[in-house]
Amino acid sequence: MKVCILMGSPRKNGNTAALLEPFCDELTAGDHIYERIWLCDRKIAPCTACRVCQRDWSEFACRIRDDMQEIAGKVLEADLLVLASPIYSWYCTPPMKALLDRLVYGLNKYYGEKKGPSLWAGKKTALITTCGYRPEKGADLWEEGFRRYCKHSQLEYLGMLAERHLGYDTVFMDGDKAGRARAFARRLFRAAE
Repeated sequence: MKVCILMGSPRKNGNTAALLEPFCDELTAGDHIYERIWLCDRKIAPCTACRVCQRDWSEFACRIRDDMQEIAGKVLEADLLVLASPIYSWYCTPPMKALLDRLVYGLNKYYGEKKGPSLWAGKKTALITTCGYRPEKGADLWEEGFRRYCKHSQLEYLGMLAERHLGYDTVFMDGDKAGRARAFARRLFRAAE
């Protein structure tokens, strides 16, 4: 299985990166190939809703020339798409949101003169997130938004791993969180087969 991990955290050594480590270890142990793309290291302009992308139903076709063409290609090649982001204000980080806006237009050809196809219909997706509030009060809005996004784009949503950080004066990562990250990876393997 080929996995594309889109990492929305600006912190290379932050909580979301720490939670991804055992998840990625499990991918490697299962002989799955993955690529982690750090969105904060990439140039991702906001969508302008110009709809130029709707003229070509064969590819991403955005008029904005930045790193999104490459990222969209990697998304299309993957068997499983994992979006990883900390939750700062009840939603994903700005680079992740910009990416989602660009993909929804560029890969869904619904917005032109005629309704076209979803180029990524059936793609399996999952979320990994960290937050300061209880996940049902901290990550719930992002999950609900992404569920709707998946339904609209004809993607298959496989679930979310959300872990809470209890405060800046506490250690985030522990054996229980690592175990849940590994178990989540194994669950995704089974669901993506």
